[in-house]
Amino acid sequence: MITKQIILISLISISFTCLSQTYNIKDFGAVADGKTINTLSIQKAIDQCFSEGGGCVYVPSGVFVTGTIHLRSNINLHLESGAVLKGSTSIADYEPFERPGFGKTNYGMIFTLKAYNVSITGNGTLDGSEEAFFDWNKAKKIEWGGTTFTRQKENFRKVNSGIGDGPVDPAKMRPHQMIIFSQCSNVLVENVVISKSPFWTLHFADCDGVIVKGVKIWNSLETPNSDGLDITSCSNVNVSDCDIRAGDDAIAITGYAYHYELPGYYYLKHKSENINVSNCNLQSRSSGIRIGFEDQNTVKNINISNVNIFESNRGIGIFVRDSGSIENVNISRVNIQTRLHTGDWWGNGEPIHISAIRSKKDGIIGQVKNVTLRDIICRSENGILLYGTEESLLENIQFENIRFTFLNSTLNEYAGGNIDLRGCLDPEQSLFMRDIPGFYAQYVKNLVINDFDLEWEKPEYPFFTHGIEVANFKTLRINNFKGSGAPGNSSAVPVYISNGSDFKMSGEVKKVKKSNIQ
Repeated sequence: MITKQIILISLISISFTCLSQTYNIKDFGAVADGKTINTLSIQKAIDQCFSEGGGCVYVPSGVFVTGTIHLRSNINLHLESGAVLKGSTSIADYEPFERPGFGKTNYGMIFTLKAYNVSITGNGTLDGSEEAFFDWNKAKKIEWGGTTFTRQKENFRKVNSGIGDGPVDPAKMRPHQMIIFSQCSNVLVENVVISKSPFWTLHFADCDGVIVKGVKIWNSLETPNSDGLDITSCSNVNVSDCDIRAGDDAIAITGYAYHYELPGYYYLKHKSENINVSNCNLQSRSSGIRIGFEDQNTVKNINISNVNIFESNRGIGIFVRDSGSIENVNISRVNIQTRLHTGDWWGNGEPIHISAIRSKKDGIIGQVKNVTLRDIICRSENGILLYGTEESLLENIQFENIRFTFLNSTLNEYAGGNIDLRGCLDPEQSLFMRDIPGFYAQYVKNLVINDFDLEWEKPEYPFFTHGIEVANFKTLRINNFKGSGAPGNSSAVPVYISNGSDFKMSGEVKKVKKSNIQ
């Protein structure tokens, strides 16, 4: 039962009219009543389309409920305006699998494995039914002992009533990644709305040649693990013109270091390189953009430009925690607005966070090197943080034309004056109390700060200190810094440097404090 019709699709940014084989899911028994489970009907349409050489699987207007479906090569899943593919609210409708170390879990709505020339397009919506998989009246707590080393101890991020900023408590069983493309090539996701994901939303793993364009990902800001877009061990990826709002990271770019392959699963230690992100609006209770973390291989050649990050917990985060390095990152023309939040979210209001710190007792640790941040405007409630370690210096980091307004926060009493490095090995360095400069860097090599303007807006707490503080460095250049230490802190100075060699500075700075400089 095949309906031939002309559909207008956009493939790899080129719009054209295509006469294709079109398989309407209603012709295969799908019912748009918002109740019927249509998994088998939709899969039949996909399988017949594939068996006859490929084409368009067409979702007309209406609400079609489904469990796990699998796309195939040469398939375009096209959602018409008014079409909704809605995930079932029953975990039993999602395909189960065993994951080493995690036990039994379930795929989400769409799992696509080893396909090529595959796409999801249209102006319709994919709805993950997040409402069924969380306790919306209960906030997820920071793990026991997690606040021991904070300034506020048991009052850290305290909420007197309700759930505050979340996150809400997840159900014991919920579907995992809502949409996965694993080991695929020539993949396009364009224009669709993806909303209410109960876990990671759109995940590319071990893929080559990916375009994500004009996509809206709108999740609840109270749900944990609801990443917007995850790019894992992928190469040659372009993300543009997207609007992503998620409880967890809006965009995460990582590369897994380990190798295993289950029936229908992934992680092949594919290269993670050549990734571009541009013209996007991002909101997150974690990082607007996260690059790297733990269990990763090297991530390199990343370009990020023309991005707005707003109302987020962290702006841009670059993390090394084990043997994988992060290299060759260019970030330009970004507006960042971050604030402190209540609840168990990682991060503490930093607009820019770069860290390299061990997460495992054994093995080597990689590096962050060759990172340029240019033309950045920040309005934030915590300082810029560069946190290298003695065994992993942050190398060749350059800041150019930075405008930073350090804002006062109504949550300073409950969250201010702390650094969050969670994901590291040492509990005392995970989430801990520290005085906060406007810009803090330690264990850095070849750090350049050019044209940095810092303004303090009504700082009220004594833990705010210097304008720029750099410790344990090799080669530091500061040119044309305009700013001061925190007003009201008599010991704060514009620039404080310690334990380093090869320091040069130009411009009009009234006071520089030095300690143990060669």
